[in-house]
Amino acid sequence: MTTDSMNPLLETLQAYPFERLRALLTGTTPPAKEPIDFSIGEPRHPAPAIVSEAIIEHLHGLAEYPKVLGDLRLRRALADWATRRFALPAGFLDPERHIIPANGSREALFSIAQAVLPPCQAPKPLVLLPNPFYQIYEGAALLAGAQPYYLNCDASGQPNFLAIEESVWARCALLYINSPHNPTGATLSLETLGWLIRKARQHGFVLAADECYSELYPEGQAPAGILEAAAATGSLAQVLAFHSLSKRSSIPGARSGFVAGDADILQAFIRYRTYLGAATPPFIQAAAIVAWQDEQHVQHTRADYARKFAAAHDILGGLLPIETPAGGFYLWPRVGDGEAFVRALYAAEHVRCLPGAYLARDAHGVHPGQDRVRIALVGSLEDCVEGLQRIRRFMEQHPISTINNH
Repeated sequence: MTTDSMNPLLETLQAYPFERLRALLTGTTPPAKEPIDFSIGEPRHPAPAIVSEAIIEHLHGLAEYPKVLGDLRLRRALADWATRRFALPAGFLDPERHIIPANGSREALFSIAQAVLPPCQAPKPLVLLPNPFYQIYEGAALLAGAQPYYLNCDASGQPNFLAIEESVWARCALLYINSPHNPTGATLSLETLGWLIRKARQHGFVLAADECYSELYPEGQAPAGILEAAAATGSLAQVLAFHSLSKRSSIPGARSGFVAGDADILQAFIRYRTYLGAATPPFIQAAAIVAWQDEQHVQHTRADYARKFAAAHDILGGLLPIETPAGGFYLWPRVGDGEAFVRALYAAEHVRCLPGAYLARDAHGVHPGQDRVRIALVGSLEDCVEGLQRIRRFMEQHPISTINNH
């Protein structure tokens, strides 16, 4: 087979951020220090013991084909968790109609576009997404034959949805929202979520809410969720919520999450996933049940991140505009030329960050990531403190103005 006979839409995909980072750092020799990696949002906290024990106890599930619908016990646990977390009316989420497990939110966020977008339509349907963004949204749109439409995040860290023209809404087939947002950490208010639901119903598009960071927030400041906003309308029509254990429970290797929302959309999604073969292994489902039923380990996780953000303020606060985000585990500071900063920091201190330009696109005359870097505080407190101290030392020795002019 030659590349000419392959799906031409593959050529529309841009290199993933970490491929671009490897290319950026190729040929740069870091000093002989232990590497510190702030570039990838992969939690490195120990997995909760209850999760590991549940996997081991249910390894006999290796002898079973997993079912796309998943175990009803898991779907009930998911409905119970979402009902508690978002104060939903009893029975609003039916575990037999409104919830399906997923192999992490990434898989479901990608495949939902393939299931709901109309093929071969002219003009192409629009997929609206925040800018900067999780690149899966863009790839899903492109491979489904749709046109990504980038919504630049403003100073709030989220797009200004009120500024979108009606002609754009009229062509929208799918809207991805991300709250808390990667990488800004900004959240959407209950009022804004309700407004977006009404817009989705007015124009008939699917509203896909990526809430994988919803459980990482300053204690006592839980962000609103799309299910909560939908409950205020009495309906789940046009709404899908995507959740994951990767961030909440620090088990990205389990690839476990769920989708909840509109029963009709989920019914079509199940048909698609049956052919895709996207089913969660029974032993992962067993672990997911205990993870979603336990909040103690999540409280400990939030406390760990709070300590790391406090350390970031103490160590870098005098040099960079450090803000504790409303959710998530990223710092998103302005540094001038993000690529130059990341390359110079790596060469001087063996610390990896991610240029903000790799998480955004130039849209409407603006590139909202060009002058920023993303710092993922996912390691241990000790590793994060060491990495932050290296960044401080680097910045004291290399003012941003000299990096940008190098």
